[in-house]
Amino acid sequence: MTQGSLRDAGRYEPDSPYAWLRLAVALVIGTVACVGSWSVVVVLPAMQGEFDTLRSGASLPYTCAMLGFGAGNIVMGRIADRYGIMVPIVMGALLLAAGYAAAGLSQSLWQFALAHGLLIGFGTGAGFSPLISDLSHWFRKHRGLAVVCGASGSYLAGVVWPQVITWGLAHHGWRATHFGIAIVALVVMLPLAPFFRRQPAAATLAHADSHSAGARSDLGLSANQLQGLLCVAGFACCVAMAMPQVHIVAYCGDLGYGVARGAEMLSLMMLLGIVSRIGSGFVADRIGGTATLLLGSLMQGVALFLYLWFDGLSSLYIVSGLFGLFQGGIVPMYAVVIREYLPARQAGVRIGLVMSVTVLGMAAGGYLSGVIYDYFSSYRMAFLNGLAWNLINISIVSWLMLRTRTKPEQAVQVAAR
Repeated sequence: MTQGSLRDAGRYEPDSPYAWLRLAVALVIGTVACVGSWSVVVVLPAMQGEFDTLRSGASLPYTCAMLGFGAGNIVMGRIADRYGIMVPIVMGALLLAAGYAAAGLSQSLWQFALAHGLLIGFGTGAGFSPLISDLSHWFRKHRGLAVVCGASGSYLAGVVWPQVITWGLAHHGWRATHFGIAIVALVVMLPLAPFFRRQPAAATLAHADSHSAGARSDLGLSANQLQGLLCVAGFACCVAMAMPQVHIVAYCGDLGYGVARGAEMLSLMMLLGIVSRIGSGFVADRIGGTATLLLGSLMQGVALFLYLWFDGLSSLYIVSGLFGLFQGGIVPMYAVVIREYLPARQAGVRIGLVMSVTVLGMAAGGYLSGVIYDYFSSYRMAFLNGLAWNLINISIVSWLMLRTRTKPEQAVQVAAR
């Protein structure tokens, strides 16, 4: 190997300055692409009036978007494993643009819902688990931090987009707002896609595979057994997570505070969720992904419990902030656990599968909360339902912790090598 080749190899090794630059660009892509997770939440009250439907019916486009997002995470992750992350980014930009244009032209609730399920949700999938999987290959020592920072694009989207969309609804209407989102997806994502042409070295992937096999052996579970448990845990935690995230805007409207206050709470929730995600990355790099996941799940349960007792305007701002601060790091921890214990060469599809199940949990939780509200005319039972699902998640993750036969610091060392 020539001296120039050695310098080139060093420039693109894990934890290099190039890796951090890749993380920064991925964060921009994720922030734009993940608009599909939040736009329908903000327009939910408007859609209920536009299409003259119940709250559960108005929640249907969100459910469709989450189903499409779940499928997109798996398919886009598989494509990223085989062809690199650039291809899913280009596909995501085109799907988002087409989906938001179709949504802006829709004349019925079903047309609006199908645009979100078949196009917007699927395109949004390119901005989450494929990006997380790609970033996990470019970091060893700081893998936990890199993964949660990359995953924060979805929360940055939750900070920025609700305010932008609320302004668009007030000044230009919901149809023009959807066309504007389509244009932004194209002009931001397509020019940045070529930056991701470089793929991780084969030696890097082989090295990671050998160490994940050793860590999995210490855990005492096969790859598929662990995958299945993580899927069940992810579904349960996100059914619980969906209640405040999906219905906080409508909840504030019902209490007489107005949807604008609810949108502000959602943005606050997402902003503090970013803080939580970054903090969980530092914690995971020290105590391991499984322990960090359990800690986040316990804290999410505390926040859900507080919603049962406080519904004043100021207290809702505080509880929503706490909810974001407590639960923000949960979902990325599944990716960290997968990279600690499952094959690196299958990271895209395996992370995509777990993330898609968490999205299914969000979809089910969002719709189920709407159904419970329609039946009881109150969100109290919906919050209790979320607490029950959160307990299932805690039980599974606690059981995994008990099966771990290595010390947490040893597991982190394995993942960092």
